[in-house]
Amino acid sequence: MSWSWVEPFVAIVGLAVITVVSRSFFMIPDRELPLPGWLKRGLKYAPLAALTAVIAPEILMTQGELINTFMDARLPAVVCASAYYFWRRGILGTIVVGMAVYLPLHIGWGW
Repeated sequence: MSWSWVEPFVAIVGLAVITVVSRSFFMIPDRELPLPGWLKRGLKYAPLAALTAVIAPEILMTQGELINTFMDARLPAVVCASAYYFWRRGILGTIVVGMAVYLPLHIGWGW
């Protein structure tokens, strides 16, 4: 009988336990954990900072280097999508406008 399934099984169970414990850490106490005011204010900006850290390199970099030309379809798409968002405040419309600008420039004109 082959025991090659033991290591992956132990790894999956271990990762599941670690995930459950780390995610439920703040739900275990009976009362709310006291946090300093500066930490509460800082945590309000954490999602925006994480989103910026993921999106900015995708827009401004190609293969690990900053883009060196304005003939990149991502730049006009970002400008148009941002303008739409500030005008209408709709996420779906922002995505549609950004892709409607990006796809013709990237696929059609080869930017």
